[in-house]
Amino acid sequence: MSLIKPLQWRYATKKFDATKKLSAEQLEDLLSAIQLAPSSYGLQHYRILVVEDPAVRQQLREAAYGQTQLTDASQILVFAAETVLDANYIKRYINEVARVRQVDASQLAPFEKSLMDTIDSRAEDQKIAWSHKQAYIALGVALTAAAEAGIDACPMEGFNAGKFDEILGLRDKNLTTSVIACIGFRAEDDKYSEFAKVRKPKDDLFIRI
Repeated sequence: MSLIKPLQWRYATKKFDATKKLSAEQLEDLLSAIQLAPSSYGLQHYRILVVEDPAVRQQLREAAYGQTQLTDASQILVFAAETVLDANYIKRYINEVARVRQVDASQLAPFEKSLMDTIDSRAEDQKIAWSHKQAYIALGVALTAAAEAGIDACPMEGFNAGKFDEILGLRDKNLTTSVIACIGFRAEDDKYSEFAKVRKPKDDLFIRI
């Protein structure tokens, strides 16, 4: 499998080379891969902020306990869960399905009803938890695509989500921060790049039934 070597090569980069940036083409290719990430019902109930502004990144670094990846990486990807899943959100999605597949939206009425039944069966906190899970699927695609392209990345949960939401104005967008990934290129002296990768043995990780 061609992905094995890139996945063996990647690691959670702790020190980025601040002088090295993704090219515009590299960034767009990576975003295109993330755009294709699977999600429940295809709803993609999250959005991804691509943060490059140095002043904003400095604020985010302070909200991430001073971790240098926030300012030294080429970009920060902030995966943010949708906090409002309602009839309007579903209608927009149905209309997009109709547009892309060139069918009349009325033909999708059974599918729309199924989606609404799913939405209505969940409490608000359950819907947000569901959105967070979908954002993590997109993160997994981002890390894999980055590794395949020779781009370093560091997935991070060590930050104050409330402060991120405030700095990025997410509440007004009906979003809340799920997880982030810093992307760029490793510094030559990042000692973590030399550590052997530790994973459970297959006979411990996988239960074959």
